[in-house]
Amino acid sequence: MNCNNVFRWHYPFLLLLLLLVSRIAAADTLLVLGDSLSAGYRMSATAAWPSLLNKTWQQQPNVVNASISGDTVGLGLARLPDLLKQHQPRWVLIELGGNDGLRGFPPQNIAADLTKVIDEVKAAKAQPLLMQIRLPANYGRRYTEAFSAIYPRLAQQYNIPLVPFFMEQVYLKPEWMQQDGIHPNPDAQPFIANLMATELAPLVKHD
Repeated sequence: MNCNNVFRWHYPFLLLLLLLVSRIAAADTLLVLGDSLSAGYRMSATAAWPSLLNKTWQQQPNVVNASISGDTVGLGLARLPDLLKQHQPRWVLIELGGNDGLRGFPPQNIAADLTKVIDEVKAAKAQPLLMQIRLPANYGRRYTEAFSAIYPRLAQQYNIPLVPFFMEQVYLKPEWMQQDGIHPNPDAQPFIANLMATELAPLVKHD
């Protein structure tokens, strides 16, 4: 049989096999879309909790940290299409909104941007995991309550998991905080990684 004919005969099967392998690889990815709380502010990226979680899980599933310090929900949304295309995750942990709140953005605008993020993730056939974000109490009760209410409302609306805010426990340990009183330091990262392993494992069906 002519070699070219053999290649043409097997090409569709080879293509299907490559697609299946690609999907299997993509199926084991958890993408963390966050800000400085997950990016590892003023520390090596390898010291940040997503990297530690990836080591704990031995990349099963693989944790890709796509967090950038200073990101608002809008900035994360702008980066999201390329990230989804590049990593093809099965799950996306959305840890965004803190910078929007610290800047006093209107809650309705934050909610609208988070809605777009969730829609983008779902359109890519990935599972959104929304993290509850809370602001320091000194931003005023009315605003902080309106801000915090965004997350459970969207989680209920979309029927998606609401992941507890890891900083609520970190704030209780001054020795785990950087001097700015906002960001966790390197000493806090192992605790956060262990906490997130506990919270996320059932959601990503980790073995």
